[in-house]
Amino acid sequence: MLADLLALLDKPLVLLIVLTIGGVIGILLESALNRIERERRKAYWRGRNAAKGFGKAERKVAPVKEPPARRLDLAADQLKAVMRASFRPRALLNRPETLVFKALDKAVIARNPGWQVMAQVSLGEFLASDDKDAYFCINSKRVDFTLMDPDANVRHALEYQGNGHHQGSAAARDAVKKEALRKAGIGYHEIVAGHTTPGELKRLVEKLVPVVNEKAA
Repeated sequence: MLADLLALLDKPLVLLIVLTIGGVIGILLESALNRIERERRKAYWRGRNAAKGFGKAERKVAPVKEPPARRLDLAADQLKAVMRASFRPRALLNRPETLVFKALDKAVIARNPGWQVMAQVSLGEFLASDDKDAYFCINSKRVDFTLMDPDANVRHALEYQGNGHHQGSAAARDAVKKEALRKAGIGYHEIVAGHTTPGELKRLVEKLVPVVNEKAA
């Protein structure tokens, strides 16, 4: 064997070829061993995760939270858009709704000055739910009027059904609002254009709003 090595020293080209082949074999062998070790580690962690109930079939994907930096970028984009645009005020209520609001407000104050009529209130402002999906469904929906007690609790919601109200998906939206309000124990009442008379509106308020001295009576 020693003689063979000495013979190779006399042939540097042959020696270089032998060393190169040996190096390639060593690299391939090391790569194969590393791959086997990686597969072994993966199998180990898959087994641990499966034992803990974290298998792929059972794993629940957590909702992706938008990083704070992205939210700041979005706010900055919104600010840029607002700065580019022009704005003007507009009435919160149309004319028929304004007339209903004034009649409601007058009747409520006469009945109990501690109560207030609020207009165009988002359900998300006075309803809460632990179910995020359900809350998202009602968060931006509004009711035309609410009756709020002296403790700032909404006790009743009133919807003004104008002439063009029942169009498109209005019935479905109303059903969503009604069910959410029902589950929260908040009354839902409709004021129908051309059908609800001022006298009926007054009687409705008398039914819903307690008089000032009713508790003391």
